[in-house]
Amino acid sequence: MDRPCPRLLLAALRGGAGKTTLTLGLLAAWHSQGRVIVPFKKGPDYIDPAWHALAAGRPSHNLDPFLMEGDQIVALVRRHATTADGLLIEGNRGLYDGLDAEGTYSTAELAKLLAVPVVLVVDCTMATRTVAALVLGCQHFDPQVPLKGVILNQIARPRHEAILRASIERYCGLPVLGALPRLKCAVFPERHMGLVPPQEHAAALRAVHTARDLAEKYLDLEGLWQVAGQAPPLPPGPWLEPVPDTAPEPVTIGIIRDSAFQFYYTDNLEALAAAGARLVELSALEAPSLPPDLDALYIGGGFPETHAQALSENRTFREAVRQAAENALPIYAECGGLMYLGAAIRTLEGERFPMVGLFPFDFVMGRKPKGHGYTVLEVETDNPFFPRGSRLKGHEFHYSRIQPEPGADTVMAFRVVRGAGIGGQRDGLLYKNVLATYTHLHALGAPHWAPALVARAGEYRRCRLARPARELTLPEEPQLTATHRLGEGPLFH
Repeated sequence: MDRPCPRLLLAALRGGAGKTTLTLGLLAAWHSQGRVIVPFKKGPDYIDPAWHALAAGRPSHNLDPFLMEGDQIVALVRRHATTADGLLIEGNRGLYDGLDAEGTYSTAELAKLLAVPVVLVVDCTMATRTVAALVLGCQHFDPQVPLKGVILNQIARPRHEAILRASIERYCGLPVLGALPRLKCAVFPERHMGLVPPQEHAAALRAVHTARDLAEKYLDLEGLWQVAGQAPPLPPGPWLEPVPDTAPEPVTIGIIRDSAFQFYYTDNLEALAAAGARLVELSALEAPSLPPDLDALYIGGGFPETHAQALSENRTFREAVRQAAENALPIYAECGGLMYLGAAIRTLEGERFPMVGLFPFDFVMGRKPKGHGYTVLEVETDNPFFPRGSRLKGHEFHYSRIQPEPGADTVMAFRVVRGAGIGGQRDGLLYKNVLATYTHLHALGAPHWAPALVARAGEYRRCRLARPARELTLPEEPQLTATHRLGEGPLFH
């Protein structure tokens, strides 16, 4: 692609400075103007991209230099730029914050990689001229970062704004492209360290409309678009083609996607479809059972603990998942999906709600994260999806811990090189064709994952069509012990 595609990156001095609200407002405002804007989120995040998609009217994609190679990031952005009027990227944390003192994997490094103009969102609470010093420091800290403008947030009164504007324009030579007043209440509710997902927000669309109204009133929409138009052509790089459909016939993969399980990267679902899968969304809260023609199941993360009672009460669906696993259905589960496959979830209030019961462990919620950050895994056990000896990069963020602590005889797929995992530097519970892990993977960083899941689904489909259907019965809740047959049994039967 040779034509310059207008693009913009909103960054901040720290997390919680208001850039997500401004990103959503800008996306919704430009969308209302009829512009096709493809949104992106820097870093491992599911919730902000879900809000992006609601505001922009199209899926949002993640850009993470830890999980992906630089040429993959460039190729992904180039592919979406061909169908867009513009691109809007939301940074994460502070502009220069990375994994180390060199700022490795920071928003600033991403901005340089993509040659994207940066607009800095600054929380101006109880500060005036000092804000100009902070912005000037960002300009000089790395002159290669294309810092092109500033948005002021948390403005107290007109005099406050006037001093800020004059200081920044005088000392930094940058345009002030918006100034938002201090709001009396939050537009978007928060949970843990981020927003509540839109699937759980009773008035999600109204919240986006509020953000749009703020953007239209307080942001210089045309000035921001002009800055985005200053972007040069995207850097050259390989063309990211979808994985060709090599399956002899499409397989059907169920995606449990409801208000309890919402954490799926857009690119993961696209990778499965490109590899030959027909994706069917299911609700663990409402569906009575699994479809009879299912060839595999993907259970992402989310907040099953906030829906534990409803998940537990849908016993027929839980039992259908357990029976399917016993019948060797390929199942890949991440974080919340791992918890769902356990014996029970124990809430902060001390209540215990039975889950699928495939693994003999309870998942006990805590008030502080038990695992938070990037992970590196080495595959040390034979499993349905990853070759032994391969190395995977992902991320984890969970408040639950496993109980009882798995013994040395518990079969797991991964050795944890970086991160917490399930415990004992291990992760990835195994049972027949099931792999359940705390780690989230991105398809671009784990390119063999989607083809492997589709391949296992194809094998299961051929076996399923060759055997008579089995009647599903509802036995009593399983009495699980620590000697439950983890990892035993044939891959297919």
